[in-house]
Amino acid sequence: MASNKRGGAGWLRFSGMGIEFAAAVVGFTLVGLWIDRSYDCGPWGVLIGAVLGLIGGMYNLIRQSLVAMKMAERDDRESGSRNDHPNEQQED
Repeated sequence: MASNKRGGAGWLRFSGMGIEFAAAVVGFTLVGLWIDRSYDCGPWGVLIGAVLGLIGGMYNLIRQSLVAMKMAERDDRESGSRNDHPNEQQED
């Protein structure tokens, strides 16, 4: 069985991406709440903070997903080239 040399198991990487997304939304929302309380500007700080958190979180999520997809395709090509020559010894 081949081991994953880059960053541990796949589920761990994807759960980390989800946590980063949630942290971005919560963090920006809390900053918006602080702005609302400091400047008494109603719900606008929370709304703008939540929207910025969603945009930033989605940007980061998509960026990391594309990187993970490229890494998976490269790993598939590498494992495919190793399986093309079944008589040769594989180094794992």
